[in-house]
Amino acid sequence: MLLAGDVGGTKTILAQYEKSTEGLERVRERLFPSADYASLDEIVTEFLSDQSVPLEAACFGVAGPVFDGTSRITNLPWVIDERSLVASTGVQRVKLLNDLQAMSLGLLRLGPEEWLELNPNAEPATGNRAVIAAGTGLGEAILYWDGLNYHPLATEGGHTDFAPSDELEEGLLRHLRARFGGHVSYERILSGAGIACLYEYLREIEHLPESPELARVLKVTDDPAREISFHALEHNDPLARATLRRFARIYGAEAGNLVLKCLSRGGVLIGGGIAPKILNALVEDAQFMEGFCAKGRFAEFLRHIPVRVALNPNTALLGAADYAARCLL
Repeated sequence: MLLAGDVGGTKTILAQYEKSTEGLERVRERLFPSADYASLDEIVTEFLSDQSVPLEAACFGVAGPVFDGTSRITNLPWVIDERSLVASTGVQRVKLLNDLQAMSLGLLRLGPEEWLELNPNAEPATGNRAVIAAGTGLGEAILYWDGLNYHPLATEGGHTDFAPSDELEEGLLRHLRARFGGHVSYERILSGAGIACLYEYLREIEHLPESPELARVLKVTDDPAREISFHALEHNDPLARATLRRFARIYGAEAGNLVLKCLSRGGVLIGGGIAPKILNALVEDAQFMEGFCAKGRFAEFLRHIPVRVALNPNTALLGAADYAARCLL
């Protein structure tokens, strides 16, 4: 029996998997609101409180860098430590992975029916792969190809400097600098909170008029990004739709940046919670691919790179279980 975890700023999902000759079978799963708990150890203890079957290994994908078995979660006041989790789980084999490392391993396990290709000109090739995932934050990783196998390499690329591509985005950068200080990362835009920031900026510069209906909803909602996306996709709200168009373009631009940094001829794998929820915005307006290919002398190279969206939302959990199973080898 294995324990796997996907630990994020908004929610933490724990699951038990059974390893058999046929692969990994999920036995049970539970979601915890991360902010309601003081630590991951507290969540693990609660999850395992009614279990009598001994665990053989555990792995947790965590939303932050991992150094020497310890991680400080980027969007939570938690410090997670492998040694402490050994005590919480009663398991000697416990491993922390960056959440994008775990997600990368999970993405490798998906079947053809669990993907949507965004690039109509894609030419499949073997080589490194770029992994990017917008959700509560922006995660990035590299799947290094050694000629036989893929190896997930963690990065904190989501916190690199946002680079505007036109005058509108230059204004957005100034707007975000005034709000957050001198450094503005891609995560400030390519995240749930980033969708709300982008909408507020376009409203402020009167890019398009705000509908009274959406204005009323945004005053009371606890999830502005969800409402903006819903009104864009279901009600064709002009300002909300413009927000998603620009979001998609910036998302594509940063995905293209990551491709160039690791020469990922094997393609781009898009995970995270946002992309599957706004597929129409990514596909119909073609803004993602326009931003992706806008790389000057390397535009032709990018034009043929496969770009796929994962439709399975549990890839980080699946990847953590996969790594836990490897601990038994």
